[in-house]
Amino acid sequence: MNTRESIIQAHDLTGGYKGKAVWKQADFSIAKGDFVGVLGPNGGGKTTLFRLLLGLIQPISGELSIFGAGPERGNPRIGYVPQRHSVDSETSIEALEIVRLGLNGNRLGFDSPKEAARSREEALDALKAVGAENLAHSPIGSLSGGESQRVFLAQALVGKPDILLLDEPLANLDIRRESEMVELIAGVVRARGVTVLLIAHNINPLLPVLNRVMYVANGRVATGNPGDVLNSESLSALYDSPVEVLRDSRGRIAIVGAEEGAHHHDHHDHHE
Repeated sequence: MNTRESIIQAHDLTGGYKGKAVWKQADFSIAKGDFVGVLGPNGGGKTTLFRLLLGLIQPISGELSIFGAGPERGNPRIGYVPQRHSVDSETSIEALEIVRLGLNGNRLGFDSPKEAARSREEALDALKAVGAENLAHSPIGSLSGGESQRVFLAQALVGKPDILLLDEPLANLDIRRESEMVELIAGVVRARGVTVLLIAHNINPLLPVLNRVMYVANGRVATGNPGDVLNSESLSALYDSPVEVLRDSRGRIAIVGAEEGAHHHDHHDHHE
């Protein structure tokens, strides 16, 4: 029994758009400090889950509470890094200013000198937390994908949120940088007691650090400890179709058969 403080709770929750359900009857509880890997095929409803938590859409039915209340749009206690930031290579705004936007949004430019100095210091602290203080004065448009990912992570962290929602932060990183990013996020989680929900295509970089899994597929959400969810029996039941979970000598996982059971055409979902 998990006796730690629960900060996200769902009961009989159905999520979707315009009354059309993407997944139904989800029950889950996420505790303070949990590191949750959110997995499943494209179109399965992972982003729907994030939009519900962010208060951008309302549940079709059921209950969802965060910090003991309904989701609230723009809640400063939730940091969010979307999958894609459209950054033009010509964008000359400094990384430090991008991070400051996470503190006071559109009020930038209306700070008193004292407030501006304080917000710059907090932004620099956030960049330090993600190992990117050397990028503070670099134009955001000049940064590599991995560097800009760190800057946007710092932007999400600068307001000291209790929950961090990360949508595919490992996309387009090579294997070494995937591991670096996971370690970075895990370090922040441990140091600050932040609860993380991280959408990923590949579970393997997360295996050393996550303690919970949410698998969103076939109109349903399966939640639990990694060993309870990431096995052939559980995933076969979720997909209503034979799925095998294979492990190699290093403990890495390959999920076989999920694509066929998912009735979709994206075959990149579970690649090693």
